[in-house]
Amino acid sequence: MNPHTPLDVLIIGAGPTGTALAVDLARRGLDIRIVNKSEHAFDGSRAKGIQPRTLEVLEDLEALDAVLAGGCTYPLVGIHVGPLAAPWRMMRNRKPSADVPYPNTWLIPQYSTDRALHDRLAQLGRHVEFGTELTELAQDTDLVTATVAGPDGIEEITARYVVGADGGSSAVRKQLGIGFTGSTDEQDRMIIVDAVTTGLSRDRWHMWPRTGGRFTGACPLPGSDLFQWMIRLDTDEEPMLDEAGLNERIRSATGNSRITLSDIRWTSVFRPNIRLAESYGQGRVFIAGDAAHVHPPAGAQGLNTGIQDAYNLGWKLAQVLAGADPALLDTYEAERMPIAAAVLGLSTKKYDGIAKLDPSSLKRGKDEQQLALTYFGGPLAPADSGRTRTLRVGDRAPDAVLTGRDGERIRLFDAFRGPHFTALAHGRRAAAALDRLEWPTAGAQLKRIAVGAPAERADQLLTDSAGTLGRVHGLTEDTLLLVRPDGYIGHIATEDILAGTRAAVEALTPPVESRTQAAPGGAA
Repeated sequence: MNPHTPLDVLIIGAGPTGTALAVDLARRGLDIRIVNKSEHAFDGSRAKGIQPRTLEVLEDLEALDAVLAGGCTYPLVGIHVGPLAAPWRMMRNRKPSADVPYPNTWLIPQYSTDRALHDRLAQLGRHVEFGTELTELAQDTDLVTATVAGPDGIEEITARYVVGADGGSSAVRKQLGIGFTGSTDEQDRMIIVDAVTTGLSRDRWHMWPRTGGRFTGACPLPGSDLFQWMIRLDTDEEPMLDEAGLNERIRSATGNSRITLSDIRWTSVFRPNIRLAESYGQGRVFIAGDAAHVHPPAGAQGLNTGIQDAYNLGWKLAQVLAGADPALLDTYEAERMPIAAAVLGLSTKKYDGIAKLDPSSLKRGKDEQQLALTYFGGPLAPADSGRTRTLRVGDRAPDAVLTGRDGERIRLFDAFRGPHFTALAHGRRAAAALDRLEWPTAGAQLKRIAVGAPAERADQLLTDSAGTLGRVHGLTEDTLLLVRPDGYIGHIATEDILAGTRAAVEALTPPVESRTQAAPGGAA
């Protein structure tokens, strides 16, 4: 690369959010760099629950196999009261269905999730630059200049866009002067420890509750002999983080002298932060993940919300770099900030319930799974948009099992996978519109699927033998669905199918007549 040629995107922070964004942009062919202040990848278990919607995102990014291999479904909770341990089911494990292939929250330590994403990024020929810290940001109408301090000294990096995914203490957010509204309870502290543990069964997430919301918990971490210990401290209690002090504290709290911690891998003193950024960016600089919102740990929401921030922002950056209206980037904050606000409310309610020893605070269900999150009512999915019997514009596009020409079973998510848009035409009128729909040569391309009717330009001709599109997708008449690259429905057309779809496409893509736009990787 010419050192004087600006990058397309510089990403600050290589946790799950930043690396997911890097993977998405790299597979789109953009010229990116990703830097991280720490000298090495995060080695703690901190965020350890991946929700069903995020599993779908990871499948699209081709990082899912490693995540599934490194985790498991959640065990029963074992609530210890004296010498007895009562089993409690935190969530009901469900079987995969045609529309929801990954219905259960996945237990996996954060270091394994990070490794899966870093490995996927390496497959795309990109690597995290560790030990590289942002020191200054400056921008004008065309470019951003980031000054970083790395192993080779001070460097100025010029990029068309910068994204800060650098955590709750985000240097990017502070450089922009964006407020971080909310609270931190300095009196409510929790020790979190990853350690080899003996004297405790690995088939339970163990909990020892106490009055006043204090508790000790131990969750077995898949793929290791480690437990993640959580010790909620008394108000005036001094945290002990050495091995002898932790063993003494845990044996006292549990009444079990056989429990032994050794080989401590990671420790942290956690204070619940409940904060939301006042904006998600400024000019050509954006923030995502914990840099934009921080959550209490209950409900496994923070990491998941961050990865989905990245998934929302990635395709929009690529489209604008390819020539789409820059106003498309304004929809990032408009779509994601309300989601974060709602998630903050959910995780705060769950965390407060633990303090009251409310059993429902341990329950996990559809609210946590993030499958029902929608952008309906937002700038790309106005309330007067089209709908089917079961879906609205802005909703997640469900999976389905369809039938190919030779009778083979084909998942709709397999058709969605990749950096493209997907147009799904159901019925003859929709198939005719699919054949006549123009698409720009710049930016994300269009995959055309016709179901139940022939279309000359279709990439796939399928049939709905199992009736999933009628039952789950609510397609009862000729309908054209436009699915965005992030798997949400961008348009539903049942009347004036071609004209309506053309109008929707204009807000999402470079102009159709733009035949000379530069491709991502060197786009202006």
